[in-house]
Amino acid sequence: MLKLPVYLDHNATTPCDPRVVEAMLPYFTNNFGNPASRSHIFGWQAEEAVEYAREQVSKLIGADPKEIIFTSGATEADNLAIKGVYETYASKGNHIIACNIEHKAVLDTCKHLEKSGAEVTYLKVKENGLIDLSELEAAIKPTTVLISIMYANNEIGTIMPMKEISKIAKKSGILLFSDAAQAVGKIPVDVNKEGIDLLAMTAHKIYGPKGVGALYVRRKGPRVKITAQMDGGGHERGMRSGTLNVPGIVGFGKACELCMAEMQQDAERFAKLRDKLEMSLLNLEETYLNGDKHHRLPHVSNISFKYVEAQALLMGFNKDIALSSGSACTSASLEPSHVLKALGLGDDLAHSSLRFGLGRYTTEEEIDYTIDQVSTTVRKLRAMSSCPN
Repeated sequence: MLKLPVYLDHNATTPCDPRVVEAMLPYFTNNFGNPASRSHIFGWQAEEAVEYAREQVSKLIGADPKEIIFTSGATEADNLAIKGVYETYASKGNHIIACNIEHKAVLDTCKHLEKSGAEVTYLKVKENGLIDLSELEAAIKPTTVLISIMYANNEIGTIMPMKEISKIAKKSGILLFSDAAQAVGKIPVDVNKEGIDLLAMTAHKIYGPKGVGALYVRRKGPRVKITAQMDGGGHERGMRSGTLNVPGIVGFGKACELCMAEMQQDAERFAKLRDKLEMSLLNLEETYLNGDKHHRLPHVSNISFKYVEAQALLMGFNKDIALSSGSACTSASLEPSHVLKALGLGDDLAHSSLRFGLGRYTTEEEIDYTIDQVSTTVRKLRAMSSCPN
């Protein structure tokens, strides 16, 4: 039986898997110790749990456990990576290369560093949301210290060619950082096979708890150094001070373990449901898929419905279906998504887009309901505005 409301906003966050919650519970009550307390069993138990989780997280991305630095989430990991590299390698140069469809956590960090003297090149993307590798190569300067390219985009699901990007970076001896919050746990990610030097990830995108994430920092070939952005007790090998969120870290580890075991079968199921959704919705006239149809995450679909405001669409069924619009609300005005604008969409299409994010508990019945509700609402709104349908 269909249970409302239907949740299709898994790119924003995911529900905690009950198995993750079960793993976390003892660390709120009985095993409540601080892993920095080295003189008694409560601290030892907590430290053991953290190190086990570090192994679980590292396995998911093909890293060594010692290369995992726990943070409060991907935003902090983005800041730590970009600012940490910029400060550490200041004697080499001040130039950073990023992409214009990065998450705001990356873009705003870069803009902050520009005020401190950094020079940032923002690569444009093609209509499919992928960067032009020749433009990346041409952007490199003798002063370039970091290339920051997201692994997969949070709005359109486009997957960047990380191996090819890495080859270009390595050829010039430049470090490569990737915000992989949307990719890790959804598709195979291997930092060594793909030559990634720093990588940000978060638990709440993979059915883990909110408020915990990690930064991968390469230790060999090359050994990457970063300047800490938070001072204190020298936790996490001096890279990130602060008492560790033990229950959150335990949950993060369990979520990674589950993704390792279930990612492939989940991805196949997501793709079938997503394709069914798209096949029906794209049958509507003047309806367009945004991003690359082939190089993308299996659970994401971003569709523009011409002649219909996305906000009006959402209001038509927002009590029954949880979705995200391609438009972002700012304090002053409603502006179209910077990602969709970067693809070359006009304001009309950018304002008419919806992002569908499927998840582990999404059912075919929910997809059928969504198809019916979205199609009906689009036709109704178009009829009201005397537009084609």
